[in-house]
Amino acid sequence: MIKKDTIDKIFEVSRVEEVIGEFVSLKKSGSNYKGLSPFTNEKTPSFMVSPVKQIWKDFSSGKGGNIVAFLMEHEHFSYPDALRFLAKKYNIIIEETQESEEEKVKANEKETLFLINQYAMSFFKENLFKKEEGVSIGLSYLKERGFSDVIIEKFMIGYSLDLKNSFFKSAIKSGYLIENIEKSGLVINSTKDAIDRFRGRMIFPIRSIAGRVQGFGGRILSNISKTAKYINSPESLIYIKSKVLYGIYEGKKAIASKDLCYLVEGYTDVIQMHQSGIENVVSSSGTALSIEQILIIKRLTKNVTLLFDSDEAGLRAALRGVDLFLEQGINVKILAFPDGEDPDSFVKGKVKSEILKYFDQNSTDFIQFKTNLLLKDSIDDPVKKSLVIKDIVISISKIPDLIQQEIFVQKCSELMNVSEEVLFNTIEQEKNKSKYKNNKKKNFEKPLELVERNSSIGKPDLEIAFLEKQIVHILLHYGGEEALFDEIFLLQGNNGQVIEESKIIKSKVYEKVFLDLQQDEIELINPLYQELYNILIEFYQTEGKVIIDKLIRNLKPELSQIVSDLLLSDEIYELHNWDRRNVFVKDKKSLVGQLVSETILSLRKNLIDQKIKSLVNNSKAEKGIIKNPDFLSDIINYQNLKKLLSKKLNRVI
Repeated sequence: MIKKDTIDKIFEVSRVEEVIGEFVSLKKSGSNYKGLSPFTNEKTPSFMVSPVKQIWKDFSSGKGGNIVAFLMEHEHFSYPDALRFLAKKYNIIIEETQESEEEKVKANEKETLFLINQYAMSFFKENLFKKEEGVSIGLSYLKERGFSDVIIEKFMIGYSLDLKNSFFKSAIKSGYLIENIEKSGLVINSTKDAIDRFRGRMIFPIRSIAGRVQGFGGRILSNISKTAKYINSPESLIYIKSKVLYGIYEGKKAIASKDLCYLVEGYTDVIQMHQSGIENVVSSSGTALSIEQILIIKRLTKNVTLLFDSDEAGLRAALRGVDLFLEQGINVKILAFPDGEDPDSFVKGKVKSEILKYFDQNSTDFIQFKTNLLLKDSIDDPVKKSLVIKDIVISISKIPDLIQQEIFVQKCSELMNVSEEVLFNTIEQEKNKSKYKNNKKKNFEKPLELVERNSSIGKPDLEIAFLEKQIVHILLHYGGEEALFDEIFLLQGNNGQVIEESKIIKSKVYEKVFLDLQQDEIELINPLYQELYNILIEFYQTEGKVIIDKLIRNLKPELSQIVSDLLLSDEIYELHNWDRRNVFVKDKKSLVGQLVSETILSLRKNLIDQKIKSLVNNSKAEKGIIKNPDFLSDIINYQNLKKLLSKKLNRVI
């Protein structure tokens, strides 16, 4: 792991405007920079960079964060890779923390395997262009397929000579150890000596999203019937079949910018589509689609179109993938090519616009696809029709978004002439089955709290969510400021009656917020806001202020996103030159005391409403027995408190 001192140095030296400026054309806008979003196709600049705060915010896509977050979003680096990129740019020597011996051995082994694979890729590429066998067999095959030198270079395609161990001998000569070469899977050990695994095959390097060579795919060019047409590297520390996608490195930027990924089966499908100008495509490399592969795609887009061969095997593969995508909240469409066609053969010789037009016009959702595939000419067969409907319903039940579920239910109802009620009931049955199988029993007898996380009573309170966000916003912007607060104290008069007395007190904003929430033992319902609240309070208590770059540096991505949103949300709407128009706007800081008081009072009032609902719900009679006979008096007490809060807010209920 990279040492914290090194990470701190990287953040100290790195300039967000310099790094982002290499990828986005930025123009000065006051103290900030503006540019067109690199994540969406927009005409009006909404991408903002703040050199002062060292953060960025893309208002068109909602993304934002620090410089590392940008590299992870735009270049799809891992966190360590992003840090290494910055270290290289600013000539910072990376120091690693002490690892256990086991971790060191594993890390060294992984790095060695990457180096061997990199060497192998160069070796196979040289064979293709400089060896007689490579040129006459390998290169001629690629040319016949219509692949240009540019595309061959882009995918680093190579050729393994049809010799027993030409690669093995070359690797040994270059200083690589036999045991490491064997671990890479590039050779097969025998009783006598090693044999090249990919001999006599076209070589397709499989690269990670960061561009490192994880493994290889090999295609045989001879007509040996007993030999597999395609083989892949065996699993290793760096090559796990369920976690790799062919073409992800070459296609990641296009997938993110188009917000769409085409998924195909084979290597040449990917290459041929790139040749036709369509770069937002990846391949599952002939393996069964996995959740890990889907999650890699999900990092780049939530829209996928499955392009599978027109034969039965290809169509069945498409069916298997549908539910997996739906479970992950991905919008999936399927395109079946004409008989005898696959993506490779279909796009060959066609212009990009023609291909995309066909894709757009012939891509269908999973309901239409399953109906066309499974029913075909048997629409009048009630048994078969019911089985198809059930299959479709199972797929719909996988969708996490309830609105999407309802839309697909409506479509299925119209298409199959089945009532929506029946379909919804079937979905519930499927969900119940799944719950039973997983033995997930919900406990509804939780103890009552003032604030119940994940409360099942009604829908989430949007006003509470807004107020919680407002509290974090206040702490972030004004937490260290002093402000005046109008406080109402309850005192006992000379005759024993309770009287109210108003006093103006001066206090730090964060202290006021903290004490008021502590007083009622209030926790924020949103766990991310609560976590961020705790971090901010700790900052103020230890350092007296929040240092933005230090704060964001140590936040996890979800929290960094929230902070950047809150920091830049005001700046995009910042008022300019109003005084020239004789319009004088009151400084926000002068109103912060009032803002804090109203926010906290409003939050308390809303939480009391929730508490009252909870009391009513939990005190309902069961078989004539009231759980809590005193609940009415409790409700009256809460109503009185609510009146007091409303009075403070100058409201009437």
